[in-house]
Amino acid sequence: MRGHPLESDRAEDQQWIAWDSTDPLPELPQGRPGPASTESVPSGELHFWLDGDAVLCACPDCRAPMSVRLWLMVADCWRCGTSIALSEEDQRRVEALLDQQRGSDVTPESPSRRPADVPVTQPSTVAESLAGSESSPFDRQVRDTKQTATVRPVAAVAGTSAWLDRVFRDTPAWLISLIVHLILLTVLAMLRVEPHERRSILLSATVSPQLREGEQNILAPQQDELKFDLPLPENVDLTSDRTRKALLQAAEDARELQIDPDDPTVPLPDLTTVRQQLGEMGRIEAALAARDPRIRVEMVRREGGTTLTEAAVARGLRWLAAQQMPDGSWRLRGYDGRGGVESQAAATGLALMAFLGAGQTHLAGRYRAEVSRGLRWLIENQRPDGDLRADGDRQAGMYAHGQATIVLCEAFAMTGDERLREPAQRAVDFIVKAQYQDGGWRYTPEEPAAPRGGDTSVVGWQLMALQSARAARLAVPPYTLELADQFLDRVSFNQGSLYAYRPESRPTPAMTAEALLCRIYLGWRQDNPALRDGIHYLVEQHLADPNDWNIYYWYYATQTLHHYGGEPWETWNRRIRDVLVFSQEKQGKHAGSWPPRGAWADAGGRLFVTSLAVCTLEVYYRHLPLFRPLGEPSHR
Repeated sequence: MRGHPLESDRAEDQQWIAWDSTDPLPELPQGRPGPASTESVPSGELHFWLDGDAVLCACPDCRAPMSVRLWLMVADCWRCGTSIALSEEDQRRVEALLDQQRGSDVTPESPSRRPADVPVTQPSTVAESLAGSESSPFDRQVRDTKQTATVRPVAAVAGTSAWLDRVFRDTPAWLISLIVHLILLTVLAMLRVEPHERRSILLSATVSPQLREGEQNILAPQQDELKFDLPLPENVDLTSDRTRKALLQAAEDARELQIDPDDPTVPLPDLTTVRQQLGEMGRIEAALAARDPRIRVEMVRREGGTTLTEAAVARGLRWLAAQQMPDGSWRLRGYDGRGGVESQAAATGLALMAFLGAGQTHLAGRYRAEVSRGLRWLIENQRPDGDLRADGDRQAGMYAHGQATIVLCEAFAMTGDERLREPAQRAVDFIVKAQYQDGGWRYTPEEPAAPRGGDTSVVGWQLMALQSARAARLAVPPYTLELADQFLDRVSFNQGSLYAYRPESRPTPAMTAEALLCRIYLGWRQDNPALRDGIHYLVEQHLADPNDWNIYYWYYATQTLHHYGGEPWETWNRRIRDVLVFSQEKQGKHAGSWPPRGAWADAGGRLFVTSLAVCTLEVYYRHLPLFRPLGEPSHR
């Protein structure tokens, strides 16, 4: 139909013009009218065409173009509301039209997207366009294009692509949305967000070392997994995670007191000379050689210490260091409301004894500064006659002087620092002058109110000071030691195996242990019957009891039994080291100390108990044993 408004004879006007909804459409076969009816139109009466991927047909009522919903095979009119259900024949025609489009690599372009260089020929009539007449120029162009299209090289790919296109086009939108959301929810459910703090469950089990028939022990012993410098206590349970952690921490604490033997900057004697002294059994001048921090591990192993005993010493020294006053002294009072006696000289002497016993001097060690300040305070407060009692309570008088004298003599013997020689010698001379005529000592020098003489407790501290002076090669008159030996005869019982506080008192374990140690330093040999009986009395009748605290007794008994050696020492050592290690404070402001309890705790308080406990656990190297080679396990 020439002259139709949609056509143009000029080539430049030959372009696709969109349908105007107001233009009349050509007459088509009528279906039943109805604004919202759904009718089936007889086969062949509907004409379909493609607009891109959309399938269109003309409304049988108002002739408006309708889009076919392929998944329902229904067409709805946007203008009059007519709904048409496609018949099976219509569905086959639509599918054939779609297959015709998919079968070519070059899909006919939608008129609105056709390239400008492709000439467009309008159908002769709109009816021909809607009917899809094969004689129209557009249909011929499509046919020619299909004939010249390049066939896909891989048919399988073409089939898969066509199948996917059809699935997505024919599937309802709500079903696609449902599938996508299900996939998304599944992915989110598989994601796991780790919490900030990872919690774990620790399982521990005890594995029997015994093999049974038909089995193999494939688990290595727990002991092989941990390496310690020092021995562990017997029967320790390494399958317990709590125990393993405690042992590792103890090993770390014990290393605080060690010094690298290969460190040339440490001002200590030649290590070869020190080792030679270790073999000089019974030689007084070598008594302190084992304190050298470079051989600490060796000494603890030889003499029966453990990782826990060394850790306890390190923690005790840590607490003592924290209690030092700004002027370098220590005090007995002020920790728990305990400590009835006040004597800075006694407190300073006790604390420094613990540091020196671990090989810590003013020249070498972790606590050089603390030891240096303490020594300076003692020397600055020493009177011209050598008196080190300072201004403490009368009852602590000669106790304090004996303990402070031990410190000056040991510091001089360990370092050879000549600045200490003169103060140490004057302190020794003061002890000699303070001795009573009966050979003993009391609270004050030549105390006139005590005509009956001294007491065993004070005598023990003075003789320990004189023994330290001998180790430092200071002058000690022989008659002073002979008089002290005579005093011990006066307070002895049972042929010299038991001892009392005063001649008129009854024997006690504490005085017996202290007096036997004095007898050893005064020359008794290991085979002395009185010494043997006294040792058995201590071990068999008065073994250390955690329910009956007496740190004063334990301090002296540990030294006496260490010198004696053999089975009595091993029995005592196993008990005393466990009692002290497990009674040490583990937490709080007093961690590392020992609580004040038992005999003399009211007088000395926490610092007194802690200092003696540390010295007791240092027994493995504090003094060389006099009667046996190092590490000898059995009694001879």
